[in-house]
Amino acid sequence: MVTMFARPSLEVVKHLLAGADLSSADMTPAHLAQFYGCGPEDKPDGIVGMEIYGDVALLRSLAVAAPRRRIGLGTALVEHAEQEALRQGVSTVYLLTTTAESLFLRLDYARVPREQAPSAIRATREFSDMCPASAAFMMKQLAGRRSRD
Repeated sequence: MVTMFARPSLEVVKHLLAGADLSSADMTPAHLAQFYGCGPEDKPDGIVGMEIYGDVALLRSLAVAAPRRRIGLGTALVEHAEQEALRQGVSTVYLLTTTAESLFLRLDYARVPREQAPSAIRATREFSDMCPASAAFMMKQLAGRRSRD
């Protein structure tokens, strides 16, 4: 079983992102409200973040320390973040990736045209200027979501 915790430190998040060749240029302490870590809190094995905008969310910054990759931690982190998002009323999760499309396909995300991004997602820095246009834009409808009649 993987131990999860909320709000890893900014220093730890930036360190793990750098180790995964992901940008932390926009990372502030405010972002950490929806970040989760796994493993020891003082030196996590991995992290993932969410930006929640009503009933949609942007999954971002999934990173696992190199020696701990390929043992299911990335999957566990994504599933944990999805459950937390669902608990907060999110029905659809979006993400951008240049390196992990196959992982997200296995986790039931589907590639969609960037033009289909909701305005809240389009307004994020990650969507508008941090991720290249070549990044895969993906989405997933969360199971058990409330109906929107």
